[in-house]
Formats: sequence, C-alpha cells, structure tokens
Amino acid sequence: MNPTKLIAIILIAAGGLGLVYGGFSYTKETTGMKLGPIELKVQEQKTVNVPLIVSAGAIVLGVFLLVVGRK
Repeated sequence: MNPTKLIAIILIAAGGLGLVYGGFSYTKETTGMKLGPIELKVQEQKTVNVPLIVSAGAIVLGVFLLVVGRK
C-alpha cells in the first residue's frame, strides 16, 4: 500500500472519530503529599476537546490525498 494512501486513511478515520466523539480524556496520576515512606497519589481526569473544524479539515485533507495519490 502506498504511504500516501495510508496517511489519507488514517486522517479520514481520525477526523471521523473527532466528529463523533468531539475529544478524548485521560487520567494523570500525581503525588499529592509525601510524608517519609507514605505517599498520597491523586488521579486527575483531563479532557482534551477536538474542535469541529480540525476534524473536518482532517477528513478533507485525507480525501484530497486519496484523490491526488491516484494520479
């Protein structure tokens, strides 16, 4: 498979996922307090929003790469 086609397919898939979900979240673990050998771990959930224009742009760029890659 041509690398251009592979990148185009990945962009289209990522753009579609961005449109469907609108972002993603992840958990970050930090040390809240440390007293000698005892540690208090804190888990924070962070959310990253993917703008609609970025998702649509990824789809458009992926389709463009597929069309140009065929020539």
